[in-house]
Amino acid sequence: MTEENDISKGERTRQAIIDAAHNVIIEKGYHAASMRQIAKQAGIAVGGIYNHFDGKEDIFAAIVMKRHPYKRILPIALAVGGEDIETFAHNTGQAIANELRANPDFVNLLFIEIVEFQGKHMAEIFQDVYPQVLPLLERFQSEDARDIPPMMLMRIFIGTFIAYYLTEISFSAAAMPTMEDEAMHHFVDVFLYGVLEK
Repeated sequence: MTEENDISKGERTRQAIIDAAHNVIIEKGYHAASMRQIAKQAGIAVGGIYNHFDGKEDIFAAIVMKRHPYKRILPIALAVGGEDIETFAHNTGQAIANELRANPDFVNLLFIEIVEFQGKHMAEIFQDVYPQVLPLLERFQSEDARDIPPMMLMRIFIGTFIAYYLTEISFSAAAMPTMEDEAMHHFVDVFLYGVLEK
């Protein structure tokens, strides 16, 4: 067997471990997930995991770096069109919400990182996604824009639409259908213009 085949088999096994761990951790939470459960789902012996990872936290770090929601949300936001800032913000908010709806495990992963790790991996994730942030922020540059630090603007922008999705899950059953139809419009309006009348 060639060295190239060995590497590709090793990479396939590593990916199988990441996929299995992702499924187990999303279902049970990080602390409740066991290495035995991960190995069983990956179809390997528990000892085989340690040929690729130091332990469960090392596996989780690999999951977060590959599958954190920011890794999908930012490219989607960059690809969205809009001839003006209002249209762009609305289209981006809708695209982000659609992606989160289609992948509910994104939010689970986000909360596991926040609750069980206190955001420990966010600095590394941020370094990885930072090159995508600047072109996104350039979309908001205009003579009318307030002077908000760029990284704060990114937090507010992404946070607004993650909040939209979370409140959609929480309140949509209790909300009147017409209120839910107009929800994205209100989120975009508050993001762009605030709450108070000028």
